[in-house]
Amino acid sequence: MDLVPGYAEFPPDVAFRTGLHCLWVSVAPPCEAESIQVLPDACTDLVWQSGVGAFVAGPDTGPASTEWRPDTVFVGARFRPGAGGAALGVPLSELLDQRVDADDLPGVPRGRLPGSLSPEEAMRRIAAIAAQMVTERPPDRLVLEATRLLGRPGARAELVAGQLGIGERQLRRRCQAAVGYGPRMLNRVLRFRRFVSRIDAGGAVDLATIAAEAGYADQAHLTRESNELAGLAPAALARARR
Repeated sequence: MDLVPGYAEFPPDVAFRTGLHCLWVSVAPPCEAESIQVLPDACTDLVWQSGVGAFVAGPDTGPASTEWRPDTVFVGARFRPGAGGAALGVPLSELLDQRVDADDLPGVPRGRLPGSLSPEEAMRRIAAIAAQMVTERPPDRLVLEATRLLGRPGARAELVAGQLGIGERQLRRRCQAAVGYGPRMLNRVLRFRRFVSRIDAGGAVDLATIAAEAGYADQAHLTRESNELAGLAPAALARARR
């Protein structure tokens, strides 16, 4: 594993992609400490931090600050939206906007990810543990389908329950357990991630066009959502991420 400063993602084994979005490594540069803003993405992460150990980053409803100390290495497995609750063995609504010691969660094998590991060994163990978790406790298939439907531009949360053939209350309850929040919030976060992916792709930033492509009613709608979910206006967020 090439431990150069920065962030990199790696695809999980194809057998585990129903539950896992990616494996990743993040290496802080050898300079002053800095604070990194993590944006909501409807995912949940099992994270190892060098010198510290393992924790779980629950689903976020707004920007979350992570402190980068010089030369710190983070290694993680990111569970797909809808897969984290089952894998971790707890309703994700209990982990909303929290960072929790991995040993406190029933779905994570205890004592396997001490901070003394090398980053290479931490990656090997994180990959094996996450694969075991999604195999032994697979995700709620109905919530995965709800996530797919809600991830489409123009999707309306109030219609998804009918498309799935269940009641709105049941869908909300199952989403809260598997994702951390209900379908309306999930719809908002997935729409916002489309916007973030678009500005991360580079090229000209025409906010009105991007807002329409992402599924916002207009640019003002995007601005309100960006201020709430990222703490920045869209133009400022685009500049910061570049």
